[in-house]
Amino acid sequence: MREEIERGDPTAAGSRLAALTGMAALTISEEARDLAKAMLENGLIPARFPEDALHLAVAATQGMDYVLTWNFRHLNNVQIKVQIADFLEDCGYEPPVVCSPEELLGDVP
Repeated sequence: MREEIERGDPTAAGSRLAALTGMAALTISEEARDLAKAMLENGLIPARFPEDALHLAVAATQGMDYVLTWNFRHLNNVQIKVQIADFLEDCGYEPPVVCSPEELLGDVP
């Protein structure tokens, strides 16, 4: 997932990488891969965005509280968030809260 952080404008990518300094990286387990595949197969995440399904699956399988994203199309979308949360709960996981960094920090008007 580091590859995604490094994409785009080099200055912005450098800032994103710097923000991660000192943070532990989560591992991608087979359990997470299987869960991501199930989310894709069930149409919860569009098939062309497997990395987004994997982000959610890694967070769910490792008990993360939040997934931060600016993707309002198919992740931080109220209808989709409910479907994903229901699916994760049905699979036995506590769903992480999906929100933007601004929502988490309270910077949203």
